[in-house]
Amino acid sequence: MLTVDFSRFPLAPGDRVLDLGCGGGRHAFECYRRGAQVIALDRNAEEIAEVRKWFAAMEEAGEAPAGATATAMEGDALALPFEDETFDRVIISEVMEHIPDDIGVLAEMVRVLKPGGLIAVTVPRWLPEKICWALSDAYHEVEGGHIRIYRGDELLAKMRGAGLRPYGTHHAHGLHSPYWWLKCAFGVDNDGALPVKLYHKLLVWDIVKRPLATRLAESALDPLIGKSFVAYAAKPHRPAEPEHAAEPQQPAEPEQPAEPQQVAAESGA
Repeated sequence: MLTVDFSRFPLAPGDRVLDLGCGGGRHAFECYRRGAQVIALDRNAEEIAEVRKWFAAMEEAGEAPAGATATAMEGDALALPFEDETFDRVIISEVMEHIPDDIGVLAEMVRVLKPGGLIAVTVPRWLPEKICWALSDAYHEVEGGHIRIYRGDELLAKMRGAGLRPYGTHHAHGLHSPYWWLKCAFGVDNDGALPVKLYHKLLVWDIVKRPLATRLAESALDPLIGKSFVAYAAKPHRPAEPEHAAEPQQPAEPEQPAEPQQVAAESGA
């Protein structure tokens, strides 16, 4: 189940991609299938070990094209072990809501991204997340749990503050919000509650079968109650160095970031 829409986040074979806070590796696997040179990084050693096994299984099964590479490694999002301008693409999905210093994480991502490179950021959307917090303290008051709820315009402002230029947003996983509301209402650890079990079966069926009915339902629900807010941004190219001239010239004003109508229209809760 992907949160990033790769039609809005184009990826070419050979691109170097960092999946930061990769978790189970879902986006890293998709990038590998698309021919990228992927590094999946997380601080959780057990998840990294599992992702490493899946990368090996994918290679053995021939799921990735020639030239694609995949590495899983432990690391700290606030001190990435990479040189400046290493990656063409950076993905951080459902991670920033866990980290106190989200500004520091954005700065590190921008540091390791090449000029002209793209970043995809996904976080829980404000309204569905607010309902989860209201229904259950156990949903977020746990070690490593969510420490903030983002509004879309707040996240975009922080991305601009880090030097990025947002170019698009959308919402995802509208079918999943009711599932988490049920989980919070019946107890986040109470998977045996009948409504939770039945809705989970529906989600598994949808993920496996992808029937038209649920695809249409989710498309209609995403703008209303989509569980995730997704933002895409580019790192600007450096200004061109002025040619030597007989007379000194004033430096050109930097180009202002374009503000596509899509960002303005979709950057709410």
